[in-house]
Amino acid sequence: MKKAPFKLVAALIPLVFIHPLVIAQDSYPRMPSGKPDFSGNWDVSTLTPLQRPAEFGDRLIATPEEAQALRDRDRVRREAGAVQTLEFSAPEAGGPVGGPDEFGNVRGHNDFWNNRGDDGHIIDGEYRTSVLTYPENGRMPARTPEGQAIADAAPKSAWPDRDGARWLETGDQPYDGPETFPLNNRCIFSRGTTIPIGSSNYNNLKTIVQTDDYLLLYIEWMHWARIIRINDKEHKPAELATLDGDSIAWWEGDTLVVESVNFLNEPQQPADRRIIERFRPHTDGGLVYSYTVEDTDFTDSYAGETVWVRTDEIPYEYACHEGNYSMGNMLRGARLAEAEHRAQKALED
Repeated sequence: MKKAPFKLVAALIPLVFIHPLVIAQDSYPRMPSGKPDFSGNWDVSTLTPLQRPAEFGDRLIATPEEAQALRDRDRVRREAGAVQTLEFSAPEAGGPVGGPDEFGNVRGHNDFWNNRGDDGHIIDGEYRTSVLTYPENGRMPARTPEGQAIADAAPKSAWPDRDGARWLETGDQPYDGPETFPLNNRCIFSRGTTIPIGSSNYNNLKTIVQTDDYLLLYIEWMHWARIIRINDKEHKPAELATLDGDSIAWWEGDTLVVESVNFLNEPQQPADRRIIERFRPHTDGGLVYSYTVEDTDFTDSYAGETVWVRTDEIPYEYACHEGNYSMGNMLRGARLAEAEHRAQKALED
């Protein structure tokens, strides 16, 4: 498999952090084999952004004052988000889709159901400015021309509809049926929360069930279970590619290393992608989850690192498909827009 450019960055860990890590590993739950036992429920919510704000440049670590400023910024945002939409005017007819907050004046009822966590990542005693650790600027690398073409052709969550049913003129089919919507709109699969594993606005719980031979990773959003084979030396054939890839794992000391290949992109096209994930014990019974993605759709590899916190909370069934009234309403709205578009064209002719 052809791999995207990949760089390894070595870092020296200050001696001050070695002692807590040793304590964490000595007191960590263990399997009968002696390996760390990651079984349980985990909360991956965080205030740390995936991509680093430009103000930090190449700095991965924030000062205590900067960390507090980020916490204060989130507090102000939450207070603003708590204002109910009843206090806002109705959205502009026909949209807009886009604008400063992506959906213009279209917004949720309030911020109550969001759960982004109470703090950012503190890994080995240091407050992180971004989840991404590579490239050095903490920003996603650019797509290649071929990768951009693939992204442009993928199903979209939203289309600008200021011009009515303009897809009747262009040949696009964004609202032909449920199958033309992306999988996340259909409540089937969310790549960003599944592999590599990231946090979202809510549904941030993960469950691990671990044996000597398997690690099952249940993703609350969207009710997806990854089954990782430990100590299996061979991947399944590429013809059996799946949305979350084929994963095998091995132990390097107390770190479980997971390699995944054989991915599918939407819509069901093979992807030239390899992802390495690492799970290692952290302080207070938590774990550090890190990953590196090699993807030929991008001009460089990228890597990230997060902290997972043990929790007594349990994930609920992600049943949005059963209650997905928005899907039917979007399709009904599209049929009405098409009727209006045809009527307007008839008048013009």
